[in-house]
Amino acid sequence: MTGRCTVPLATASCETPGVPHLILASSSPRRRLLLAAAGYVFDVAFPEVEEFAHPGEGPERMVVRLARAKALAVRAGPDDVVLAADTTVVLDGEMLGKPADEADAVEMLLSISGRTHVVLTGWATVADGTVLEDGLESSLVSVRPIEREEAVAYAASGEPLDKAGGYALQGRAGAFVTGVAGPRSNVIGLPLSTIVGALGRAGIVPSP
Repeated sequence: MTGRCTVPLATASCETPGVPHLILASSSPRRRLLLAAAGYVFDVAFPEVEEFAHPGEGPERMVVRLARAKALAVRAGPDDVVLAADTTVVLDGEMLGKPADEADAVEMLLSISGRTHVVLTGWATVADGTVLEDGLESSLVSVRPIEREEAVAYAASGEPLDKAGGYALQGRAGAFVTGVAGPRSNVIGLPLSTIVGALGRAGIVPSP
């Protein structure tokens, strides 16, 4: 029987028809790296979903809704399990999305300087057009005081421009963070301990 071969992140694997196969519905390289580091073999899809809050919609509901929408937007086969996630940063009840430019990134960094904020990630698994599971994970992130010069230099690196809240815990901004209460992987974009359980219930396990 001929299987399907996939090559995510330079790791090749042949999938046998009838065996559940994982698709990550995300353009985020950080989510790809987290899944690959956990031992999963998967394909990547790039769903086109507009990311904005509906009127009166809180951040918790928004990230779960967007995760479901991303997973359902992927054209998948009968043996595919689709995983999607959406992450936002919340400070004083306000969502901090991706900065529009370097100047916006600087102001965003200064707004979280010396304070603690919440990182929310909604996730969903879908198979055959049906949501199997979805959920919400939260982490509290404490940040030391950041000088404007530091914020300007960090923004100029380009690292914060495609990240909610304008920083990357796994990158240079890790030096700004003094503590994380909750899953660190959640701050990066995928709550791995929760996801591993959900994928296992869907028949997806890491490669041996």
